[in-house]
Amino acid sequence: MNFESTRRRLTEKQADTVERLTKAAVEVLRAEGFAGLTVRSVAGLAGVAPATAYTYFSSKEHLVAEVFWRRLAASPEEADAGPDRTGRVVAVLRHIALLVADEPELAGAVTSALLGRDPDVEHLRTRIGIEIRQRLADALGSDPDPDVLEALELLYAGGLVRAGMGYGSYTEFADRLETSAKLILE
Repeated sequence: MNFESTRRRLTEKQADTVERLTKAAVEVLRAEGFAGLTVRSVAGLAGVAPATAYTYFSSKEHLVAEVFWRRLAASPEEADAGPDRTGRVVAVLRHIALLVADEPELAGAVTSALLGRDPDVEHLRTRIGIEIRQRLADALGSDPDPDVLEALELLYAGGLVRAGMGYGSYTEFADRLETSAKLILE
């Protein structure tokens, strides 16, 4: 899948470089954690000059946010969650929460990265938020109540921060999202 860069449109060769960098970022995170991640170390593992890596990613936060964005954008929408509105919403929240659940280093890094002030991170945070909002709105059905939609967004964002702070695993976070979403929707 070819993704548009957050900074510019990419040629095929550039898209390949960005793909190598994002894959290398996950490998470095697994080995070193977020504290040990640098754009330079990722560039080295990807076989790319650090200056080249910085043309695509302004910071390690930007790089990690891009990894999450790509996973979210590439993940299928929850099509067979059933006719029940609550079931559809729970499926969306659970799916998004579990995107990085099997990779604790990446999961924690995503939370830290998305809280960054880097303009490129802010841009990705907006794209991620729009995608999650759209998926929740679709799950709620036609003409969703904006207050309910916002409550679900706040639920997800608060849960993401809580899990990122270590107050439970991302799998537990998914379970709590389900319980809390049911309270909001019922």
